[in-house]
Amino acid sequence: MKIIDIRATTITVPLEATLRHAAGAHWGRFVRTIIEIETDEGIIGFGEMGGGGESAELAFAGLKSYLIGHDPFLLEELRFKICNPTASLYNNRSQLFAAIEFACLDIIGQKLGVPVHQLLGGKIRDKVEFASYLFFRSPNEPGGPGEVRTPEQLVQHCAELKREHGFTVHKLKGGVFHPDYELECYKALAAAFPSDKLRYDPNAALNVEESIRFGQAIEHLNNDYFEDPTWGLNGMRRVRSMVRIPTATNTVVVNFEQLAANILDLAVDVILLDTTFWGGIRACIKAAGVCETFQLGVAVHSSGELGIQLATMLHMGAVVPNLSHAADAHYHQLTDDILVGGKMKYVNGAIQVPDGPGLGIKVDRDKVRQYAELYRELGGYAYDKDPSRPGWYPIVPNERWADPTQVG
Repeated sequence: MKIIDIRATTITVPLEATLRHAAGAHWGRFVRTIIEIETDEGIIGFGEMGGGGESAELAFAGLKSYLIGHDPFLLEELRFKICNPTASLYNNRSQLFAAIEFACLDIIGQKLGVPVHQLLGGKIRDKVEFASYLFFRSPNEPGGPGEVRTPEQLVQHCAELKREHGFTVHKLKGGVFHPDYELECYKALAAAFPSDKLRYDPNAALNVEESIRFGQAIEHLNNDYFEDPTWGLNGMRRVRSMVRIPTATNTVVVNFEQLAANILDLAVDVILLDTTFWGGIRACIKAAGVCETFQLGVAVHSSGELGIQLATMLHMGAVVPNLSHAADAHYHQLTDDILVGGKMKYVNGAIQVPDGPGLGIKVDRDKVRQYAELYRELGGYAYDKDPSRPGWYPIVPNERWADPTQVG
């Protein structure tokens, strides 16, 4: 079998509300680039990458010469063709390769008539548990619904998600308001859901001393872990030495060099693997094996995925024995997906692992066209800007907090 073409389409899919984070915001929608890899046997595999626009489409088009004529089964050879580590000093293609790997695994599974998890060693769980992903939110339109700004609104939103989807682990994405205010919000969640586990992730916005103060203030709560309170392995190491909560990261351990450094001088207890950031599902499984050897916890990071990448997270989660924490997903924040039949369903806080051939999902081409047209109409947005704070930009560690009294 040979690859004969690759096609990339950038789309934008609406969110329930604008999601605020330490570096800016998701402006009421996600922008994703969907790729299709076609073979000479007529099998088409799908992949997905975050962000997009003309630059992403051109980047994938620029890899055609690497792909045309290549056997999609030869994934290690393809990895070195695209992501040779010395060549990558000049052109880091890890995220591009991840989307291509997704599509190739989809093709291989379809060709053999087996799900991707079977290609990866076979599943040991039929479903993957997820945490709620709680954001401070602004309405997509002035005066519209969906705002989460106060502790009361946060608790109400969490209660609605718990009732609808069955979550028992709750993650608060912080770094938006002053740490004292977010501490009040976090404690309100703990009081409202005393039997559930909690996580706090301010996207490394706090300095080390503030991180220690915040961490010590929540030590008595039912914490799952303390994710990226501050920047850098050494900063995380200092926090870990002073706070009795497991630390976690998806920012300072995102490749094997950083994983080795963390093992040699421990700073982070739980590694959040991301099938895009790490360069594919197989890289994540390799990293999970290293974590298993050194008794580090493993969770799954969410990078704003639609159903294609969510399927990769499910297949990965199905085969990793040491997935000891619920996975993250923005998925419930979306109003729609590009899959036939709409969004995958949460049942008791978990999503069933697909068992169909390949990734086990079917892409709705009408939806792709619809949201590609919406992207052409709206264009992209700046992830590191907040539409409610014109002229603002973040620094690390941050001290430019949003005003929690500002409505909308």
